[in-house]
Amino acid sequence: MKQSEFQAAVAEEFGVGFGGAIVGDLVLTALGGRTAREALAAGVRPREVWLALCEATDVPEERRHGAGRPVPGETRSPRHP
Repeated sequence: MKQSEFQAAVAEEFGVGFGGAIVGDLVLTALGGRTAREALAAGVRPREVWLALCEATDVPEERRHGAGRPVPGETRSPRHP
């Protein structure tokens, strides 16, 4: 996952405004007591930050795949080729 994909996943899951607040304010124990923004700035891989964020906010497993990526085993609908 690239940082741009992380940002898209956050916006898709939480909305732009609330997503920005979560990334900047929510302290994630799985990332050493850092926020997602701090972890990314420290070089933590975006995928690891995304999964920690999902875990902390109870995002269901089926939506943890990230924005624009199909869930493993799921067939894409005709409108999303």
